[in-house]
Amino acid sequence: MKKFAIAAATATALTLTMANGAFAAEPVQAPVMLAANDTVDNMQQEGSDTWITTKVKADLMTEKGVPGSDIKVETSQGVVSLSSDVKVTDSQKEEAVRIAKNIKGVKSVMSDGLKSE
Repeated sequence: MKKFAIAAATATALTLTMANGAFAAEPVQAPVMLAANDTVDNMQQEGSDTWITTKVKADLMTEKGVPGSDIKVETSQGVVSLSSDVKVTDSQKEEAVRIAKNIKGVKSVMSDGLKSE
């Protein structure tokens, strides 16, 4: 009976030691899966749109004579939309459109949302 207890204890100890080594191994990372409607192209476009929006906004903010802080900029698939809650002059509107059009990746600029004086 003593031999059986010793054998059982030894088997348990060896099993736990081997199991501990198996669990200590680094886990294998599963490949990243995209949702069915999120293609790589869409993700790249979203990144480009974000970059375009940021660049247009930054350029509007640094341009003298353009109320960059009052102009809202949105970009979707390379199309920049400019809007504002405050009125801007025609020359400010034209300058804002010119700035946006000069940004790489901009396909077109819509300024219907800019309120004119």
